[in-house]
Amino acid sequence: MTIDRVALGFGSGERAIYAADPWTSRGRFYPEASSLTRSEFQRDRDRIVHTTAFRRLKHKTQVFIGPDSDHYRTRLTHTIEVAQIARALARALKLDEDLAEGVALVHDFGHTPFGHTGEDALHEMLAPFGGFDHNAQSLRIVTKLERRYAEFDGLNLTWETLEGLVKHNGPLMTREGEGTRGPVPQPILDYCELHDLELASFASLEAQVAAIADDIAYNTHDIDDGLRSGYLTFDMLEEIPFLAGLMAEVRGRYPHLDPDRFTHEIMRRQITRMVEDVIAVAQQRLKALKPQRAQDIRNAAEVTATFSVDMAKTDREIKGMLFKRIYRHPDIMRVRAGAARIVTDLFMAYMNDPALMESHYWVDHIAGLNDGAKARHVGDFLAGMTDTYAIRAHKRLFDHTPDLR
Repeated sequence: MTIDRVALGFGSGERAIYAADPWTSRGRFYPEASSLTRSEFQRDRDRIVHTTAFRRLKHKTQVFIGPDSDHYRTRLTHTIEVAQIARALARALKLDEDLAEGVALVHDFGHTPFGHTGEDALHEMLAPFGGFDHNAQSLRIVTKLERRYAEFDGLNLTWETLEGLVKHNGPLMTREGEGTRGPVPQPILDYCELHDLELASFASLEAQVAAIADDIAYNTHDIDDGLRSGYLTFDMLEEIPFLAGLMAEVRGRYPHLDPDRFTHEIMRRQITRMVEDVIAVAQQRLKALKPQRAQDIRNAAEVTATFSVDMAKTDREIKGMLFKRIYRHPDIMRVRAGAARIVTDLFMAYMNDPALMESHYWVDHIAGLNDGAKARHVGDFLAGMTDTYAIRAHKRLFDHTPDLR
């Protein structure tokens, strides 16, 4: 794939005809007066950054639970890295950078403590009551659970940001109403009854670049953290032709580089090649589609911002390596088992005695609720916890808390 450099939007300030336009946004669920100094998507981004949910990301696991080093990624540092890549893609494709950044910044709000381990454990506990989905939880946070404003619950984000949050990974439903990846989580369906996010279409191109930026960021930085931890070695990276090529390139130019600098030179090249690949594919698909408005991107037959066939193969190879060498490493699996135990124990304790959730604003109202409604509130409380808070809560209630180191 080659990039049309003439078409790039660097420094031009020009917004493409197919970009989302903040001045003609579909608006907010609760009407508000516009700002004199910021666009609607700027306001969304700023509201996201000032939330409690955003601050909590600094103590939520990305890959390594309870790390001994301050240098591993957390959900917060990962989110910032995703936002940087999303903004770079948006600028190159002449999109609204604030919308792309906002979707990137909010995309992990619904994650539980202890990463996907916590999510799996909470999903199992909530299975009789509709299960748990971190994307649906993100929507609950920004439409209901953040309680900051005098006139509404949530953040009252624009339709476009909410659409991007829910659909950044593609349509959730077919045109016939079937779920594209299994049943659509009930919280998303419930919200769409009030504020239709058009689940059968793609999201804006801004949301699409945020989604692919997520893949680029964690593919690259999980390798970086894996090398730092010792679970990965340079010899393991050699098994993937794309990474082997990057290492040969760095060695050829800098034959005596120390390991830390060598790692960084590989990572920066990996991000650059993947970003350039996405830009080239998007340009090619835009040229074929000839969109005249943002809605044409949503109605397209395929995703616009994605990897080429070759880079998609590399993406699968990297994910396979990470899964085998890190995510399923015996040390990580032992820690994951302990983390799952913490989440399960806390859920059962809070269901038996909701008063134990001392700081939860619904605690005074839970006693009279049915089990399903009570379980959802317990799930909200647990999902909002950081790793450190969950560990402290478990130590207060139980004689033994699993060692997560």
